[in-house]
Amino acid sequence: MRIGIVCPYSVTVPGGVQGQVLGLARSLRALGLEARVLAPADGPPPDAAVTPLGASIPLASNGSVAPIAPDPSCALRTIRALHDEGFDVLHLHEPLVPGPTLTSLLLAPAPVVGTFHAAGTATPYRYVAPIARRLARRIDVRVAVSPDARDLAHEHLGGDYELLFNGIDVEPFSKATPHPTEAPTIFFLGRHEPRKGLDVLIAAVRRLPPDVRLWVAGDGPQTPELRATTDGDPRIEWLGRVSDDERAARMRGADVFCAPSLHGESFGVILLEAMAAGTPVVASDLAGYRNVATNDHDALLVPPGDDTALAAAIRRVLESASLAERLVEAGRARAQELSMDRLAERYVELYARLV
Repeated sequence: MRIGIVCPYSVTVPGGVQGQVLGLARSLRALGLEARVLAPADGPPPDAAVTPLGASIPLASNGSVAPIAPDPSCALRTIRALHDEGFDVLHLHEPLVPGPTLTSLLLAPAPVVGTFHAAGTATPYRYVAPIARRLARRIDVRVAVSPDARDLAHEHLGGDYELLFNGIDVEPFSKATPHPTEAPTIFFLGRHEPRKGLDVLIAAVRRLPPDVRLWVAGDGPQTPELRATTDGDPRIEWLGRVSDDERAARMRGADVFCAPSLHGESFGVILLEAMAAGTPVVASDLAGYRNVATNDHDALLVPPGDDTALAAAIRRVLESASLAERLVEAGRARAQELSMDRLAERYVELYARLV
């Protein structure tokens, strides 16, 4: 069976949807399917099984920036790839985002699976609002990655949705060599923008003992401002963008992984990565994160934006070895439950049903 997985976002820019697309394609190939990714790319593709469709442009979306490619040249490359590849099934992630997924939906030469990731706002639908429901009828099977994503899609498009979790590649995190630490260390990884709550975490660190350290990975529009507010603070190390290997090593080496987001999270893949790495998780109590984590079972969840509560939860983990061990054990089990290989098996069932 030959599967075309279409991503609307540049696969050379870090992002949740991009990670799901690339990981799913790898797991499908491991199961013996031919899976090829069609997507924009702003540099060399990260995988030999990616067909690059051209460069992207940044578009503000859901409090973040989405690297999409709605231009005619990308559409022409998409049309050619659909014609040449002879796919048995097209799997479109965010099928109504302008660019290759929407083009593929309009011209689909094979049955279509559409996976909806967005939650919280209707940005992906705003651009095609007058005809969105009509376009969505071209999708043979609709999938949502969380109840929030399902509710948002249903509000604007109607229809029925199968719930299939996002998945992670467990092994790169579980088998990574831990990055060394010299003191209790918190790890943050994400885009430096208001909705990610990095400023809340920095305020929380100021409430913790002076020997606690914070690794900050990633970058974004808030980076200069936040670095200026911490100038000269030896507890905070600004890492910039990190490679996949360093990401996993820092996950394994940290004493706590913290995700202090304020809103806009449809599914907590980043929490699963920390769980797979065997690192205790402290995160905001958001609906998207509750898709993955259960408070006081495999993570500690605190009210979003509350730096006092965030500091208290981090302190609990750092000061209680038994609590940390309990969170790690439950987290590892949760990561295995939501592995990319299991997700691929579920999608294969959908593909086979369509074919």
